[in-house]
Amino acid sequence: MGIAEELKQSHFQTEATKAIVNVIYTGNWIIQRQQEMFKPFGVTMQQYNVLRILKGQQGKPMTVLAITERMLDRMSNASRLVDKLLEKQLVERRQCPNDRRAVDIVILPAGLALLERMEGDLKKLGKKIEAMGNENLLRLNELLDEFRTSIF
Repeated sequence: MGIAEELKQSHFQTEATKAIVNVIYTGNWIIQRQQEMFKPFGVTMQQYNVLRILKGQQGKPMTVLAITERMLDRMSNASRLVDKLLEKQLVERRQCPNDRRAVDIVILPAGLALLERMEGDLKKLGKKIEAMGNENLLRLNELLDEFRTSIF
């Protein structure tokens, strides 16, 4: 269904206005679907993002600042997210051996196991997206990159 039908709006001032509305609507639509997917696992999208970043470190610790720099939602409070993951015993906080003032974060086996359990649902979503075809996805990525760079 097109954006005009979704919003029950037959006219947009310009195609540019329609494109902006469409990107915002689609972004929110994706976020809502992800929230529904993550809810049974007891984590938020931002917490999931932190866990994925830490998993990518392959056991090497990261500072909260380094995590923040790699997050999809950079407006999130990474310290608070880490605290929530600590409460859930999915990550561990360690004092940095090189700088006693710094704190390192590392993913625990329980965090890795949670990501593994979530993998099935995420693969199903990935298959649905792949159904668009590699050429269309390549073009979509190019258009989204161009969209972001041309606006700001």
